[in-house]
Amino acid sequence: MASEGMDKGRRRFLVSTTVVGAGGAAFAAVPFIKSWQPSARAKAAGAPVEADIGKIEPGQMLKFEWRSKPVWVVYRTPEVLEALPSLNGNLRDPDSLVVEQQPTYAQNEYRSVKPELLVLIGICTHLGCSPKYVPEVQPQPFDPDWKGGFFCPCHNSRFDMAGRVYTGVPAPANLKVPPYTFLSEQRILIGVDPQGAA
Repeated sequence: MASEGMDKGRRRFLVSTTVVGAGGAAFAAVPFIKSWQPSARAKAAGAPVEADIGKIEPGQMLKFEWRSKPVWVVYRTPEVLEALPSLNGNLRDPDSLVVEQQPTYAQNEYRSVKPELLVLIGICTHLGCSPKYVPEVQPQPFDPDWKGGFFCPCHNSRFDMAGRVYTGVPAPANLKVPPYTFLSEQRILIGVDPQGAA
């Protein structure tokens, strides 16, 4: 009889200990699991960037930063747009077939949503330098038939005014087009695809 009472006491003690231990483990696990979440700073680093493009003029390039990368918005002139197809024979990927280089809605002859506005990540696909914007349609020391575009001075890679890479240069792929959507005629949101985009 006495041992029966002792067994019940032990059982209660073990059950109580198990319940308290499980509750304590859950309480301790919450901050541990929460520590796996990205910090507010990390979330902000990947957050979309809203940019004002209302004052951009033909031929001009505006620079913004998204995810610690330079993003360029270029207002292309009608003359530049007309010249793009004439360069196809000189380009490595004129039809933007490397799908990782742009969202599907920018996989077109202009590599953009609006033909006149080009949005690119300004990092060379060779070794990560930042190419220079050379919009002038005139002979250059690096290309006597230059029709405007981007030139990387690190290793002489060249890209046209759609960010498409020339053949015979070190860069293996076109400049990347980030996800973006127009909020209005004056505002663009970099880092977010347009509603309904695949």
